[in-house]
Amino acid sequence: MKKRILLLTTGGTIASQDGGNGLAPVLSSDDFLDYMKEFEDVCELVPYEVCSIDSTNMEASWWLKLAGLIQKNYTLYDAFLICHGTDTMAYTAAALSYLIQNSVKPIVLTGAQKSILQEITDARKNLHDSIRCALDDRSRDVMLVFDGKIIAGTRAKKTATFSYNAFSSINFPQIAIIQDSRIIFYIDDKDQSTTPLKFCHTLNDRVFLLKLIPGISGRILEALYDSYDAVIIESFGVGGLPNYGDDSFHEMIQKFISSGKIVIMATQVTHEGSDMEIYQVGKVMKDQFNLIESYDMTLEATVAKTMWALGQTGDVAAFQGLFYKP
Repeated sequence: MKKRILLLTTGGTIASQDGGNGLAPVLSSDDFLDYMKEFEDVCELVPYEVCSIDSTNMEASWWLKLAGLIQKNYTLYDAFLICHGTDTMAYTAAALSYLIQNSVKPIVLTGAQKSILQEITDARKNLHDSIRCALDDRSRDVMLVFDGKIIAGTRAKKTATFSYNAFSSINFPQIAIIQDSRIIFYIDDKDQSTTPLKFCHTLNDRVFLLKLIPGISGRILEALYDSYDAVIIESFGVGGLPNYGDDSFHEMIQKFISSGKIVIMATQVTHEGSDMEIYQVGKVMKDQFNLIESYDMTLEATVAKTMWALGQTGDVAAFQGLFYKP
């Protein structure tokens, strides 16, 4: 019996054409079937157009829409393939990883650096590799497939703006690679999980990501206070907060914490993560305020997990428990 795959399209470069003002999505979900005819004998691809947007315009409501569509159709299909723009695809992959937990069916995201309409493009390879991944019995949960790599949804990051080798797996091995149409798995845990499938339906997008630069004043947090329930601070190196003699960060973080808002410390450095315990500029603040730390998570996963955890609870202690739970 042929497997059934629900193809969810959202626009992005893979579906784009230059109309005179730059690339914009033009292809419908049905148009994609013309590029996947070689799989007609092994699977049934059913197209569904979720939206047709540049991924710059992707946001939390579309993540909930995608998760809802997958939940609604979960028993009807063997796998789900999402075509997505590359610029925010890592955010979407992370968000879906938290909204859809413990799926024994694969949920695969892919896109391209060039339109599928172009003669020279990575789109057809990525699309075909994604179908192969979706059809493989070892595939499960949310994965991102790009340039022959299969990456866990919470570990993907776009690390090149133009190259076909655009995505990397951060602080975690690739799940698999695809060579000559053959998938070589490095991590295969399909039969190890007995945790039941879980869908979540709420996100709180009142989350701000603040990148520190030398000389920045903690007073910037004052401007964020009324509009956001959580702030993620991208600090330098392994993590710490500057003090330029005015105690501005100390005062503002005290205000955030005392009012029940969430402050999470992350690092601007892509690899190896944070550890605020190493230097005084980090340890003193972490000890005083019990600051939450992202450690080796990607910034995309940190943002998505914060939105997800805030959507489940408004209690700080409960949030911390959810945030630190793998």
